[in-house]
Amino acid sequence: MKAIILAAGEWSRLRPLTSTTPKPLIEICGKPIIQYTLEALTPHVDEVILVIKYKHELFKERFGTQFENTKISYHIQWENKWTGAALHGIQIDVDTLILNGDTIFDPRDIETLAKHNGYGALVQTVKNPEKYGIFSKDSDNNASQIIEKPKSYIWNLASLWVYKINGKFFDMNQGIEYSERWEYEITDTLNLFMQDFPLKLFEIEYPFHDITYSWNILDAEEYFLSQLQESQIYWEIEENVTIHGNIILKEWAIIKSGSYIEWNCSIWKNSIIGPNAYLRGSTSIWANSKIGFCVEVKNSHIWNSTHIPHLSYVWDSIIGNHVNLWGWFKVANLRHDSKNIKSIVKKELTDTGRRKLWVIVGDHAKTWINTLVYPGRVIEAYGTNLPGEIVK
Repeated sequence: MKAIILAAGEWSRLRPLTSTTPKPLIEICGKPIIQYTLEALTPHVDEVILVIKYKHELFKERFGTQFENTKISYHIQWENKWTGAALHGIQIDVDTLILNGDTIFDPRDIETLAKHNGYGALVQTVKNPEKYGIFSKDSDNNASQIIEKPKSYIWNLASLWVYKINGKFFDMNQGIEYSERWEYEITDTLNLFMQDFPLKLFEIEYPFHDITYSWNILDAEEYFLSQLQESQIYWEIEENVTIHGNIILKEWAIIKSGSYIEWNCSIWKNSIIGPNAYLRGSTSIWANSKIGFCVEVKNSHIWNSTHIPHLSYVWDSIIGNHVNLWGWFKVANLRHDSKNIKSIVKKELTDTGRRKLWVIVGDHAKTWINTLVYPGRVIEAYGTNLPGEIVK
């Protein structure tokens, strides 16, 4: 059996984070999103095909031609006509799993579908089916049709974009026409496939993480850190450091005297914490970063080679690679009216569904001293500002 992972998009909803990094290569708890999928697939397939386009060379640099004794090959998606176009030019004559590259599933749900003696799809019951691709089913739990964002109720089983199909699927996909949205859509191919082959629907049993927006990264990080049952300490903790919870402390990373850690956190290679720093909540500090004197970081994701040198607060935020936040960097993470935070997505303010969200900072940004930021705001990659500036 083979597998195809769809990873060609530009993922503009995650800008500025994806301005420099494709979403499937964004790391959560120490490894790229797409690696969780690769690890779940390798016990069941002999080859994984990555469908790529945006910054495609970064995938090849990261994974090469093999992952855990499983062959990795690449297919460039040159057309921008959505999911059906992603499979144009691919021809496979054996059973195949198709998955999206920006969702993390529990390996046990992937195994259920992979070992099914037939064809199928992973689904989830939803309360708002008008927002999803929805399957209807027959009395044998086989799919009867799938409709993208149905205008009237047909069922409540949403597709999670994980399918097991056979080689006939690729023949059918070559012949589909443009949808009403003027795109080639896998849902049209699935409807053809169901006419000839039973497609069993499997409702997932375990948590999954769909990384649609930047704040979903914080949710996933919190989940994986919550699973940390004991500390993994590989380097130095100086005297007078207090730790309440379990931590990951990788090689050549140091926690300096006077620092205080509350709950589960991860600190990666060559990073320096303190002196007198305060980490709390689900916080990850990536490699080669510096959290300096009297800096407080809560529920945040600090990427590689980023410096927050002193006297700053970073709460409920994602700070990209090679960022420098000068002293007295301050942001509110909670609205005074206690309403949900809105953040900029595709140049529009979008309800995050979160009461607490601070700032999303793109790679190579540099803020000047005493920067003040409204909650939920974005600082673009390579962005900068003036001393004392308010980012609204």
